[in-house]
Amino acid sequence: MNFLVWLIVGLVAGALAKLIMPGKQGGGFLATMILGVIGAFVGGFIGSAIFNINTNSGFNMATLFWAVIGSLIVSFAWGAFQRRKG
Repeated sequence: MNFLVWLIVGLVAGALAKLIMPGKQGGGFLATMILGVIGAFVGGFIGSAIFNINTNSGFNMATLFWAVIGSLIVSFAWGAFQRRKG
């Protein structure tokens, strides 16, 4: 069940991260959502492992916050990789 919650939260977090990140990001809807889902898992790991926050309690504002933080990190890393590649 928690996996499904993180998938849904990741979809929302990817869209929010794209709104928050300054500048023009490449990729369309699908790329944004994939980065959001990956970022949700990264944010969940950071929140639970480093800051000892329970992010497995289902959907709440803490899970959305950590998902957006993770999505921002993943989006920044992906943008840096794309700039270096091209």
